[in-house]
Amino acid sequence: MTRSNSFPVLRHLRRSAVATGIVLALASGGVHAQQGGGESTMIKLIRGLMDSGALTPEAGQALLLEAQRDAAASTTASTAAGTAQAGDVRVPYIPQTVRDEIRDELKASVMTEAKANGWAAPDQVPEWTQRLRVQGDVRVRNESRLYSERNSDIEVDWARINAGNGYDVNGNTHLGLPPLRNNRQDRNNSWRIRARLGVVADLGEHTRAGVRLATGNDNGPVSSTQTLGGGLAKKDVWLDQAWLSWAPVQGLEVIGGRFGNPYWSTDTLFSNDLNFDGVAFKYRQALGDGGLSLFATLGLTPLEYSSDGFPNTSQSKMKSENKWLNGLQVGADWQFGNEQKLRAAVGYFDFRNIAGEYSQPCALYAGADFCSSDWSRPAFMQKGNTLMLLRNIALNPLDPANTPMPQYVGLASEFELLDLNLAWETPLFAGYALRLEGHGIKNLAFDRNAMWRRAQGGIVTNLATAANGVAGPQDIDSGDMAYMAQATFGHLALKQAGDWNLWLGYKRLEADALPDAYNDSNFHLGGTNAKGYYLGSSYMFDRNVSLTGRWMAAKEITGAPQSIDVFQLEVNAGF
Repeated sequence: MTRSNSFPVLRHLRRSAVATGIVLALASGGVHAQQGGGESTMIKLIRGLMDSGALTPEAGQALLLEAQRDAAASTTASTAAGTAQAGDVRVPYIPQTVRDEIRDELKASVMTEAKANGWAAPDQVPEWTQRLRVQGDVRVRNESRLYSERNSDIEVDWARINAGNGYDVNGNTHLGLPPLRNNRQDRNNSWRIRARLGVVADLGEHTRAGVRLATGNDNGPVSSTQTLGGGLAKKDVWLDQAWLSWAPVQGLEVIGGRFGNPYWSTDTLFSNDLNFDGVAFKYRQALGDGGLSLFATLGLTPLEYSSDGFPNTSQSKMKSENKWLNGLQVGADWQFGNEQKLRAAVGYFDFRNIAGEYSQPCALYAGADFCSSDWSRPAFMQKGNTLMLLRNIALNPLDPANTPMPQYVGLASEFELLDLNLAWETPLFAGYALRLEGHGIKNLAFDRNAMWRRAQGGIVTNLATAANGVAGPQDIDSGDMAYMAQATFGHLALKQAGDWNLWLGYKRLEADALPDAYNDSNFHLGGTNAKGYYLGSSYMFDRNVSLTGRWMAAKEITGAPQSIDVFQLEVNAGF
């Protein structure tokens, strides 16, 4: 507090203290005042407090009337008894309610003047903190992964090959197996966690910003789950979101940076943990008073930029080869009847430049350490898509049979997705409700002949045995459709202790219906070429804390046997 601000508050506090002391003295009956021919000293004091503002007119008038009555009664009694001394005044009794009112008035007056003059702001935090909202959640999960004994034990981990120096496919120069996935040995007990902590700031009337941190085993896009153990080592934390949002007009929001999924979707296409880079335009508009509203989202998402210096060891650099996801979705919400809700949306998602490219001849035997199409291998992949060899490796003319041929793989298909979503909610009884959901996806760019030409015959997954011994595009064992259907019963939104719901669903994801990199990593342990059912239930046993159990049973659609069941039991807490 500065000197200039200290004098007003001291004067006010001193005045308040004097008033309080007088009132307490009046109540105790121990005050005497000189009494002349006019008003008593006590009455003059009360009038002075009223004039200074220390007493409200109502409280002051009540004290004046009481003082005047008691002064008159005291004078009469003293005269009758003959014992009163000149100048004595009998102090009146002040009711407790009046004393409480005086105390509250004084306190309010001091606080009001203190805030108005900037002396202090009790019970008030700095203004900037009122524009921040902290959001987060913690999940503790026990997970079991159960594999069928009939599963194939040769399931190549192509992602590990792409992340390394390639795999030599020449049996004369390399006899070892490629990296393989576990496909038979159960994992009965894995403790896993997920923790996310974010801050959202209201920067102005139309602008917001957000930052969020999250756990995760790696920098993969589809999961923020961290497996425990590892010798009790500390766990990793990643930058999960960082975005700015601008809402220039009612119903329109422009968001840029790294942000949550801007589309209405299910984990059949986009994992629930998936975040998007780039920019998105979101619009919503109500139509009249009939409960109908429209929404639309346009998103421009860079998936991957080729290295600015590729190839590293060449003086001649390649032009930029960038991979994008451009999405457009339009839909409608309709609330009608007895709390009936219907939502529908159609979307188009164009994954640009993500298909593999067969390279120009590259003479690795002569010391080259790259091929022209190395950039086209996926930055991240799970499993299921049809894959092709990327490198056109030139043979050493002096020893062609023993030329090493380290290969990378890329996606054989292009992806342009038509996406349909539908959900219907209806109340039932006793506060329970039913929700039915459907999600369908078709890859409009799926073309076996185009895939075969792109790979120049070098297809390495989803290829059936040719009937005549000569493989062709007709032998690509894949598909272009995916769909999901789910029913949920109970309390659709868990809000308080005792709320619960349960769900049952079925999924079918053909191999090239969608890119296998971005969908749910739990069902069939991620990717495509899978079908099966899932069920689960959630129960909220405390405020913002729920228990969830789910079972997912899935197997392959085509190709070698690959059945994977997953059971998860978890506690989720949000704040």
